[in-house]
Amino acid sequence: MKEKIVIDTSVFTNPDTREIFGKTTREAFCNFIKAIEKHQNEVEVYMPVSIFKELQHFLGDNTLPPSTQFVLKLKSPRRYNVTVPGFLIYELIEELRERINKGLRVAEDAVLDAQTVGREKTINALRNKYRDALRAGVIDSKEDVDLLLLSLELDAAIVTADTGVKKWAEKLGIRLIDPFALKSLLENQS
Repeated sequence: MKEKIVIDTSVFTNPDTREIFGKTTREAFCNFIKAIEKHQNEVEVYMPVSIFKELQHFLGDNTLPPSTQFVLKLKSPRRYNVTVPGFLIYELIEELRERINKGLRVAEDAVLDAQTVGREKTINALRNKYRDALRAGVIDSKEDVDLLLLSLELDAAIVTADTGVKKWAEKLGIRLIDPFALKSLLENQS
């Protein structure tokens, strides 16, 4: 039986994992496609259409390898048919509320800092701290949700570098494959 995996854009865009397959996002993606092409008998690789569109933004207008559409199965999850446990919504709302409160505290601190540190430094610090408070470690896009839903639908493992997706995959009982482990597996089976 073939291993099913759903792969995330972060594998090719996150600087820590991109280098597994190449120096640039484009090189990493093209090398990944070539590696998977050799292992089509062992693994099926899926990517939600929304994530592929996101990846295309990073890749630019350059032509993709001709085999991309055959190696990478583009599929949107059946959003209206996939059932998710109620705890998912409950915990997501609870987490969002906590993060909004953290964001408020970050903003309050920035207002106080602006008087002593200066406007430009305060704005830069606010942006970084606010982003960390609200976005780090949470599913924060419809693409993240598509990744989780498609994985649930297909009973497939997720390959990602996104800590929020990893956290929610664990909560939902979705198997995770580390991008480094995937690369190692592909090299050892060649």
